[in-house]
Formats: sequence, C-alpha cells, structure tokens
Amino acid sequence: MVQQTANVNPDTLIDRDGLPPKERNWAILSVAMGVSMSSLDTAIANTALPAMAAQLHATPADSVWIVNIYQLAMVATLLPFAALGEILSFRRIFIFGLFLFTVASLACAFAWSLPSLVTARFFQGVGAAAVMGINTALLRSIYPSRMLGRGLGTNALVVAVSFAVGPTVASTILSLWSWPWLFAINVPFGTLAFFLARKALPETKRATHRFDTLTAIYNAGAFGLLILAIGEGAHLSGIGTVALEAAGALFFFILLLRRQAGHQAPMLPVDLFRLPQFSLSALTAVFTFAAQGFAFVSLPFYFEAVMGRSAVETGFLLTPWAVLVGIMAPIAGRMSDRYPVGILAGIGTAVLSFGMILLIVMPADASVLNICWRMAVCGIGFGFFQAPNLRAILSSAPPERGGGASGIVATSRLIGQASGAALVAFCFTISSQHGETLALGMGAAFAAAASIASFMRMFVLPSPHISGSGKISR
Repeated sequence: MVQQTANVNPDTLIDRDGLPPKERNWAILSVAMGVSMSSLDTAIANTALPAMAAQLHATPADSVWIVNIYQLAMVATLLPFAALGEILSFRRIFIFGLFLFTVASLACAFAWSLPSLVTARFFQGVGAAAVMGINTALLRSIYPSRMLGRGLGTNALVVAVSFAVGPTVASTILSLWSWPWLFAINVPFGTLAFFLARKALPETKRATHRFDTLTAIYNAGAFGLLILAIGEGAHLSGIGTVALEAAGALFFFILLLRRQAGHQAPMLPVDLFRLPQFSLSALTAVFTFAAQGFAFVSLPFYFEAVMGRSAVETGFLLTPWAVLVGIMAPIAGRMSDRYPVGILAGIGTAVLSFGMILLIVMPADASVLNICWRMAVCGIGFGFFQAPNLRAILSSAPPERGGGASGIVATSRLIGQASGAALVAFCFTISSQHGETLALGMGAAFAAAASIASFMRMFVLPSPHISGSGKISR
C-alpha cells in the first residue's frame, strides 16, 4: 500500500467559521431532509414486512432480508464513504448519497419480486450510508464553532424523531395506500433535497491521501459479517453458521488492521480510540442506541399482544418518545456548548434507564395517559443524551479527522440499533411469554451501562490532539 499522509490541500481550505445565517438555514434544511429519509427507511420497513411478504409471495423468513440488506449495506459502507468524504469533500459524497438513495427508492416502489426489492434496498442502503456517514462532519463547515452544539442538537433531533416516528408513518401510509408508497414518497423529497444540497452545501477541506479500495473491501467484509453473526446468534441459528460468520468477521478485521497499520488517517479510525474521550463517547452511543433498539422493537409487541392495542394505536403510543426527544435535543445541544458533555449525557442515559424500568412495571391495563407519561420520560432521557454525545465525539477528534469521527457516529448508532433489535429476537426465543419484559429489562441495563460510561468521561483528561506525524500530543 502506498504510504499516505493526512495533509490538506491549501487550495480547498475554508477560511470562514461556518456559513452566514441565511445560507446556513438552507444548508441545514438539505442535510435534515437527507438524514430524515435515511433514518425513516431504517424503521418503516419493519412495519410493512407482512404486507410486502404477502404481495411478493415471500415467506416471513425470506422477507426479513428486506430489512437486513439495508442495514448490511449501510454498516458495510459507512466508514468507506466517511474516508472518501475527507478526500473528495463531504459535499460531493452527500449529494451522491441523495441521488443514489432517491433513484433506489424509485426502484423499490416498482419492485416486482423479492429479489428485485432486496437488490433495490441494497443500493438504497448504500445511498443512505453516504448521507449518514458524513452528515455530522458537514456540520463543522455549516455552523460556527460557537454554535456547533446547537447544530448537533438539531441533527440529533432529526435522527431521533425520524427513527421514532417510523412506525407511525408506516402505519399511516399503509392505512391509505399499498406498501410501494412507503418508498415512492421518498422520490419528490429526495429530488428536492438533491437540488437544494447542490445549491446550499459548502465545499469542505480535502485531504491529499489516496482512497484505498482494498481497505474498503476489508471493512465491508468485517462489519457485514459482524452484523450477520449478531443476527444469526440472536435467532439461535446453527452454531456452525454463527461461528463461521464470526470467524470471517474476525479474519477481515485482522486484514483491515494490518492493511491500515501506520496510516495517519485510517478508514477504521483505531487511532482515535486511543483518545479516552472519543472511545468513551463511542461506547456511550453504542449502549444507548442498543437501548433504543430494545425499546422500539419490543414495545409494539407489548402494546399489541399484552395490552390489546391496534397497530395504529401502537404507532401513536410511541409518539411521546419522539415528541420529547424533539423538545429536549435542541436544549441539550445548546447546553453542551457550556457544560461538560459527560454530565449531560450521563444524566440523560440514567433518565432513559429509569423510564424503561417504569415501562416494565406498568400495569397491563394501563390507560393511554399512564403509557404516554412513561414514554415521555424515556424521550426526555434520550433527547438529553444525543446532542452532547455527538459533540463529544466530534470535538475530541482533530478537525482534519472529521470524516473518521462522523463515520464512527453513524457506525455506533447502527451497530447499537442492530444489536438491540437482534437481542430482542433472542429474548423472544428464550421466553415467548415474557420476551417483551425481558427485552425492556435488558434495554434498561444497557442504558445504565451507557450512563456509567458517560460519567467516566469526567475522570479522564481532555482529548489530546493528533499531530501530523500521527503521534498524540497534549
């Protein structure tokens, strides 16, 4: 491999600190539209699986690939796109992601068979990875440094609300139209976001090192097989299959680490994990998003199977979580500009854990009000965590490593959500009668672990800087 450097081309530097207010608003709108579509499509397909399986004459087991292939495509390509964004500019990668996601959404809407839909979903996931892998890095060039927490709060609001309201949106669309409209509705919004991004997004700094395709292949194999192994293990599949997938993931991770050894801007930014603030912030994110995955996969089953609520009612019962995230995320983002993120995110994850415990002890005949205030507690906690933790990840990495840090933000979120969802399946496998309660209990434990990891940041030194030689200096 050619020795690579992390030098930045001086001809592409942006001297100004963020965009002027009017330009900033248009840029944020384009980013928010792309992020919201990518996040929604992570959640809505679960709700529509039965309808899609029936119309495409697919078995329930085979139809799960409609969801799995999207997640696999995203997790396999997030970090390569983040690395490519540092080289080609984050603006170009984001615009490409919007284009591919929109075209693939149209292909999903016209899919005539399960293989055609799975193929289209794969390309949709790749487009979503290009959007999600670098969107937080773009914020550094859109917002002035003094307002970065506010920008991250807005971004956290869009991601969390989009994921949370996914089941509600899907239920509403399915009550009016057929499942292809779940994907067709992306086309006009994606087209608008594409042209808006071309006009409003700023150019960003470009590194001078070359993109390593072989490293990207190793990365895709490592993370793709990891997610497969987690899913198969949660469903208690054959030990041989799980072991083979886990061994394959380990093999590709070893190849990846050997390939990028000595690289000053590695695709999998293992050097950044030497920074305590960065590693603890990433760990907090994985645990918290796993807790969210536990909740949003198990609660629909609890509301419908245990409490006898309809699918539409279930969608609206999940709404208080999203609403409170929307209220708290901007507040927490602004507070993160002034107060330690370890304390803010630690309090938020502790509140989330407490809220999930409140759901566990909720009576089976609980009223709508009784359900909603408990969901609101969870939303307050989650909303208070996300923006401060995003700021911690980005600010603990050097500015020239914004792509790697942004990639870890998205990868941590996706691995956490996928792990939480997979472990819900494990809970149902070992206890068909109490699987929902067991899943919520595990979610509360993960949120508590996230709180501990977050508070630990108060006892480590501030993150040092990585010098041009690749050495860490304070």
